[in-house]
Amino acid sequence: MPVNDPVGDMLTRLRNASRARHDKVVIPHSKLKLEIIKVLKDEGYIGEYVVHEATVQNKRTVFPEISVQLKYGPDRAPAITGIRRVSKPGLRRYAPSREIPQVLGGLGISILSTSRGIMVDSEARKQKVGGELLCTVY
Repeated sequence: MPVNDPVGDMLTRLRNASRARHDKVVIPHSKLKLEIIKVLKDEGYIGEYVVHEATVQNKRTVFPEISVQLKYGPDRAPAITGIRRVSKPGLRRYAPSREIPQVLGGLGISILSTSRGIMVDSEARKQKVGGELLCTVY
């Protein structure tokens, strides 16, 4: 069944797998999702990720997907305690560089889609670019 909000679906998969203490989660591939995954890895919220290319098996196309290794701390405490979609298809949220909100007083991150690519809130403030607030992670 097609998904209306692919980024929201990805974030929900990450949230559910993290809460269920799964080791990895598989997400359908897209360029935007891959860029968000790269930011999450750079910020230390997830472990390694692997992109599986599209293949044909038994006359059936297997679409490309991303396998993400989830990260846990001591006592299997998940690295992602909260992940929330901010800008949704029905209501887009944009912020200029001076008005990018801090997440939990700086303990979390916001991921933005800017004219210079997908980046974390601190990097967007440093480069003085605003953009669409995709999600917050803490």
